[in-house]
Amino acid sequence: MKRITSMLYVAALLISMTACAQKNNGNSNTQNNNNMKKTLVAYFSATGTTKAAAEQLAKEKNADLFEIIPEQKYTTADLDWTNKQSRSSVEMKDLSSRPAVSSHIDNIDQYDTIYIGFPIWWYTAPTIINTFIEAYDFSGKVLGAFATSGGSTITKSANDLKKAYPQYTWLEGRLMN
Repeated sequence: MKRITSMLYVAALLISMTACAQKNNGNSNTQNNNNMKKTLVAYFSATGTTKAAAEQLAKEKNADLFEIIPEQKYTTADLDWTNKQSRSSVEMKDLSSRPAVSSHIDNIDQYDTIYIGFPIWWYTAPTIINTFIEAYDFSGKVLGAFATSGGSTITKSANDLKKAYPQYTWLEGRLMN
């Protein structure tokens, strides 16, 4: 009789442990589904400085990396901010300017969070960033601006993007020098 009672006790214990294991597996699956959310770091870099920051952020966030490539590459002369006729100066005077890009993300739907990086030009994001943002529907995603600069803060840039695209959810901007 004692032996049967012991066997019943062991059987009950095994059933209980199996139930707990199944419950924990259910939690693990939920955690795995939450971990399947993907992050993208998209960036425009005219000289390589923002590229380095983007690579650092992508590593930090375990994110995919995407370069926003202008259809027409910016030359040193194009970036001469002291020349009012340089390409960057002309684009930044005309905020409706949308420089063409040659790169495109085919699978934007897989990302839940997208960090958008750029060098600060004239205290704000270069207009090519608007080209990028307007090429996609970021509804339901979280966007975060990050930037590099020789002397500006990101405050105006981040606020300009939030104001231009209020339909999206924005994280606080991050300066990465």
